Amino acid sequence: MDNNTYQQQANELSKQLWAIANDLRGNMDASKFKNYILGTIFYRYLSERTESYMKEILKNDGLTYEEAFTNGDFRPVVEQWSLSKLGYIIKPEFLYKNLQKSIVERTFSIEDYEKAISELTATTMGQESESDFTGLFNDMKLQDPDLGDSVSERTTLIGQVITKVGMIDFKLDDAKFDVLGTAYMILIGLFASDAGKKGGEFFTPTGPSKLCATLATIGLEEARTVGDCTCGSASMLLEVQKHLTSGRVGHFYGQEKNASTYNLARMNMLMHGVDYHNFDIYKGDTLTNDYYGDEKMTVQVCNPPYSLKWTADPSFEDDPRYSGAGKLAPKSHADYAFLEHMIYHMDPDDGRIAVLLPHGVLFRGAAEEQIRKYIVRDLNKLDAVIGLPANLFHGTGIPVCLLVLKSKRNGNSNNILFIDASKEFKPGKNMNTLEEEHLTKIIEAYKERKDIEKFCHVATMEEIEANDYNLNIPRYVDTSEKEEEIDLVAKAADIENLNAEIKSAEGELKKYFDELGLKFPF
Repeated sequence: MDNNTYQQQANELSKQLWAIANDLRGNMDASKFKNYILGTIFYRYLSERTESYMKEILKNDGLTYEEAFTNGDFRPVVEQWSLSKLGYIIKPEFLYKNLQKSIVERTFSIEDYEKAISELTATTMGQESESDFTGLFNDMKLQDPDLGDSVSERTTLIGQVITKVGMIDFKLDDAKFDVLGTAYMILIGLFASDAGKKGGEFFTPTGPSKLCATLATIGLEEARTVGDCTCGSASMLLEVQKHLTSGRVGHFYGQEKNASTYNLARMNMLMHGVDYHNFDIYKGDTLTNDYYGDEKMTVQVCNPPYSLKWTADPSFEDDPRYSGAGKLAPKSHADYAFLEHMIYHMDPDDGRIAVLLPHGVLFRGAAEEQIRKYIVRDLNKLDAVIGLPANLFHGTGIPVCLLVLKSKRNGNSNNILFIDASKEFKPGKNMNTLEEEHLTKIIEAYKERKDIEKFCHVATMEEIEANDYNLNIPRYVDTSEKEEEIDLVAKAADIENLNAEIKSAEGELKKYFDELGLKFPF
């Protein structure tokens, strides 16, 4: 999908979400009401997925889902089909279209919606899908007094949300449009709130996300495993799938510390048609709790929180993820701890990493210098360093770098590619963006791996060693502009001529002053 099409879809979605948000705006803080909108979007998706699946499997029986569900012989079968394929069951009476119908007929109660969600979740208990659905709707608290003091007030408000969400064409058949992630960022952008200001932590903008996914999958037809250890809304995990030649991913892994965003990630995976059997999203702090175990990843992408503070407790010196370098990442900057975690989980045969980090990782000293030398010199997995423009991300204006690492360097083990793409962007009012032309230029330079004046340089390991493993991009890519030479003789002649003109003008002025009987001031 090109950026123009994406922007058109996002703009249309923004208008419709604004209309829904206005219904809730006066009742509660924006950080809370976005959960009702996102939860309702997701419930609608699960409902329509049930309808579509049931229509397909019952077509030869000449039955509707409603008819099959009321048939004593068919009901256990369709329930089992639903659980095994979808991972959940939605009764016909609780299908989204029937909730909408009851709203029109004025028989709807918010308690019906509560029951629908409660029963859906209950059907997953004890099933293989349980972990993927547990707590998904926890943020949608339908008894919250902020929705209204009485059941009837809450019913009216949520009824409006259900009706308006039902009117939106989410283009769910367009796998390239990240509906839930886009809706999330639109809602964050529509209203300022304390929670909203941090919203960008959970969603990587399209340009950087696409760049990471592309660089991490070059030459790959499929991936056995794909991971993101700070997965946010799972937008980057989903982006990777689009750039594999076959689009086949054996299993997705993600980890997310924030509870609401953890729910959003699981919703997003399901809404993009990823079977619940094929992903595991874990809730928890990646740095202190590694839920991946010994799993090795074909592709890893990541946009971790920059320069996060962490414990750096001495007990982690024995953690196999961090023990290789002999030093822990400092308490004030966890950037290398995230990178070491990813390196530990690289598939040794063809593991790839594309990670976004602050520029400080390229040159900071002390423990970080030791870890950097270990990764570059001892492991020899760093393949490319790419400097990106400033102001590309929500919530921070700093420029970041993109590091590409590979288990097998494919003949490039004696060099590292440096690209200065800091000028490759389209300026924006609030944020800059990486457009298709900028992405193409960076990706082609990575593939070609040749020097381009003022843009990229293939640095030998000898060069890097000579710089004591300082990876600061200006050491390798000279982007300075040559200053225009000044002809000092000509400039001196110009000054002399100007002085002569000033003297002549002063002589003329003195004549006028004398005629007027005034004292000439010079």
